[in-house]
Amino acid sequence: MAQQKADAWIILSFSDKRLPPADNAITKRLRRMAEGWMKTSGFSGKHGEITSFPSWENLPAKVVVLLGLGSRIDLTPGRAQRAAATAARLAKRLSLREIAVSLAPLSSLPSIPVENAVNALVQGFDSGRYDFVEFLSAKGRRHGKSDLRLLLTDAKQPTALQKVVAEALLIGEVMTDVRDLANQPANEATPAAIVRTARVLAAKYGVRFAAARRGELARTGCNALLAVAQGSSQEPFLLTLTHRGRNPKLKPIVLVGKTVTFDTGGISLKPGRGMEWMRYDKCGGMAVLAATLIASRLKLRHPVIGILPIVENMPGGRATRPGDIVRSHSGKTIEIINTDAEGRLILADALSVAKDLKPEAIVDLATLTGACIVALGHVLSAVMGNNEKLVEQLRKAGEASGDRLWPFPLLPEYADAIRTPFADIKNVSADGAAGTIIGGIFLRSFVPENIPWAHVDIAGTAWEEKEPSYTASGATLFGTRLLIEWITDLEKTDR
Repeated sequence: MAQQKADAWIILSFSDKRLPPADNAITKRLRRMAEGWMKTSGFSGKHGEITSFPSWENLPAKVVVLLGLGSRIDLTPGRAQRAAATAARLAKRLSLREIAVSLAPLSSLPSIPVENAVNALVQGFDSGRYDFVEFLSAKGRRHGKSDLRLLLTDAKQPTALQKVVAEALLIGEVMTDVRDLANQPANEATPAAIVRTARVLAAKYGVRFAAARRGELARTGCNALLAVAQGSSQEPFLLTLTHRGRNPKLKPIVLVGKTVTFDTGGISLKPGRGMEWMRYDKCGGMAVLAATLIASRLKLRHPVIGILPIVENMPGGRATRPGDIVRSHSGKTIEIINTDAEGRLILADALSVAKDLKPEAIVDLATLTGACIVALGHVLSAVMGNNEKLVEQLRKAGEASGDRLWPFPLLPEYADAIRTPFADIKNVSADGAAGTIIGGIFLRSFVPENIPWAHVDIAGTAWEEKEPSYTASGATLFGTRLLIEWITDLEKTDR
């Protein structure tokens, strides 16, 4: 890095305050300056800590940035991502164009392989450059992603890491495209508008596209999905995106994402406070859209099919009422007790469509329950399913990707809570207890036991309301990296 000219140099520092070795005049000067600034600023290298100081033209860089990664033992990909994103956001605020960072401190970590650390660093930096500014008219806020460049130096394995860096940047490109869509308000991102944008993205990234409209949904018995859409003037869709895979003879992996463009709760109306954030009730579908497009760009061997049930949930004269009973695509009847438990209704039909594809596995993502936020806050998402091996695979993929999961049990005893004398099943329990698990129990009813299936509740992680140091407010696309990590891991073990 000592010979790298850039607007800024980033020094990765752990909580033991280790600095790069000084092996020439410039790095000796850098070390003295950094040590002096540490004493002055109190910088300790804890995770996410960041500080900067001017070089006063003593170095081939205008600014030096000290970025804390915390303890080497505790470093995870998620923590590395957030730290790198924090640095990118600082660089944006300082109007920097190029920043250089040495990968040498990541070469011998006890907790994660260097490839995972570098991948996380690059993806984090890329995501930190992002802001959703489409509706801001202020001068200078025309571009959502700055042209800030990250220059990687001193890599011990530049050839081996080149592919890691290229894939990380590719993932970032797709996620930016989809994040722009995910952040659109409900008056812009209507179901039809999402379908139009998805069609464009599918063509751009080489994915097959199909969209079923109201008439076809009615003919195929997707009445649970249609019930949610009844109160809205917006037409519902069931969108299917297909990456054929390098080996199309393999059973497909099917990803299902809840895509409610706006959720008022329907007749079971939500409280008005905070309802504006319900434009992000489409984020499960947005993560699935991004993952399917990335699967195509990475040319993954497995066929990957993304299914997005897309609706708007509104009250109105034709809206579904509490107590209505509908027959789902699977043939099972559902008593709708609460119209605000709409996500599980559209997923019921989508999961039933997914099982007809005879997949290797099904994973659904959904902003399903407020109970998940009560249980896990905004740090972890819940995962549950009918196959312990699949749940554990996803948990491990979450640790590696930074989209971390916590397993919840789907014990048979919970099924009593959604029994009803009037239909095969009802969509909520009477007392609201164990809400996240009950949502999973409901969905499990629509997937055969012989198909591995998992449900990921991303209610607490799908968007950021208050802008933290490491990301912009709005959609996070939580689950995208998780799904890609899981599928690529499957491909490694299948060889």
